[in-house]
Amino acid sequence: MEIDKPAGVLFDVDGTLVDTAYLHTVSWWEALRQADQEIPMAAIHRALGMGSERLLQHLLGPERDRDADERIRYGHDSLFAEFWDRLRPLPGAAELLRACSARGLRVVLATSATERELAALRAALLADDVIDGITSVTDPDVRGSGPDLLAAALDRAGLDRSRVVFVGDSVWDVAAAGDLDIPCIALTCGGTGRSELAGAGAAAIFDDPAALLAGLSDSPVAALG
Repeated sequence: MEIDKPAGVLFDVDGTLVDTAYLHTVSWWEALRQADQEIPMAAIHRALGMGSERLLQHLLGPERDRDADERIRYGHDSLFAEFWDRLRPLPGAAELLRACSARGLRVVLATSATERELAALRAALLADDVIDGITSVTDPDVRGSGPDLLAAALDRAGLDRSRVVFVGDSVWDVAAAGDLDIPCIALTCGGTGRSELAGAGAAAIFDDPAALLAGLSDSPVAALG
């Protein structure tokens, strides 16, 4: 552990801070349908948090026509863009970021959103003044989603993994944090149940950002100092 490094909290954005999980589900469903792929929405929702490449691999398998991947991704991005001006933060999202910052913790966003999607998400959050760093899978020096994204976010923010907590909403978020031995606080507001999040290894589970804010002093965030 590098004790001279500051402590911080990494946050997923989609489904964790901004209410987008089901908007992404519908957008992927329609994009896949347009590519003649009939995938149930429940299966799509359970794959959210993987990143687009792994999501398509998971849903369509390794034998799929990979030439269609870019068209499906473009379809999803175009469909999701129709919701940008209606995006809303989840209850207590901005207040949670401000509370973490007030504790002297660095607030860092780690997201699989594209650059333009990220701008819409930040506009919905209205908390740029307390966000110390943002890392996206579309950044040129980020190798991929999951643990690679979190590792890049740590390096960019100058954080040590022993002094960090990750907040996410999917079993894939919990797994990514676990790969780096980072405790993950899981929120159910993205649509994944407590039992699944607990089974994936979540260090603590709350309903939404407002619930985590109310219990912040008794959460793994408090142990960061």
